[in-house]
Amino acid sequence: MAKILITGGTGLVGRHLSKLLTEKNHITTILTRNPTKENEFKWDYKNNYVDTIAFEDIDYIIHLAGAGIADKRWTAERKKVIIDSRVETANLLFKKIKQLKKPLKGFLSASGSNYYGAQTTDKIFTEKDSAGNDFLGQVCKQWENAVKQFETLNIPVTILRTGIVLDHEGGALEKMITPVICPLGSGKQYMPWIHIEDLCQIYIHLLETNNNGVFNAIAPEILTNKVFSKTLAETTKRPFLPIHVPDFVLKLVFGELAIILLEGSKLSTKKIENDGGYSFRFKKLPKALKDLF
Repeated sequence: MAKILITGGTGLVGRHLSKLLTEKNHITTILTRNPTKENEFKWDYKNNYVDTIAFEDIDYIIHLAGAGIADKRWTAERKKVIIDSRVETANLLFKKIKQLKKPLKGFLSASGSNYYGAQTTDKIFTEKDSAGNDFLGQVCKQWENAVKQFETLNIPVTILRTGIVLDHEGGALEKMITPVICPLGSGKQYMPWIHIEDLCQIYIHLLETNNNGVFNAIAPEILTNKVFSKTLAETTKRPFLPIHVPDFVLKLVFGELAIILLEGSKLSTKKIENDGGYSFRFKKLPKALKDLF
């Protein structure tokens, strides 16, 4: 049994992960801007504040906090929020752990599958590949660098470069289920996805096995946007129109943010399966969607 502090614990992944950890007899506490429950504690990275009671007797921290990448158009102000909500929160945690001299058993953090840059190529990216030079690639690089500070305190660090998380309670999937489903842009861009159950079980598996390092957290199946969209339409019994939504329409609606809809890479899962020792429950999209719906 371990005591685990979760940031972003009131979000989609955090809620599910906290539930699963509790079912395995772990104790979870949560850092949130608006605590309402007994196990929730306040923090505010903008004002450099965190309730130190949250750190009492903790063994691990799981860092999931971060403003939604696709929630709003990428203005200069929004870009700063996206970066700071990930990097400055990690910096705040580092400062407090160093100050309190907490001997954590591990620090686990989310990162993004867009670490490698928003690009569509035949290359299959592994954890050894460099960060992309675009906005999201650099966000993930800064995010991970902030997290790796914990290694200077002899605290093992684990980072999960996470794809599109599929869950029936909200998130990206909810936005994809439109009355009529169509491919976006060329439809040839890849969509690294993962069932929320697999993602949360990966966190738990790596925590309980003390397995550290950087891992791609996406399902083994590599799908294009067109195939993903068609499978989603069939599962949800919605019409599928093979008429692609043009690039310029998406750019007009979403601005620079449209790049995450129009480009996508292939990622390898060999490391999480072989070195990480994790066996996926949902390797194929039809099975994942059937379970969710």
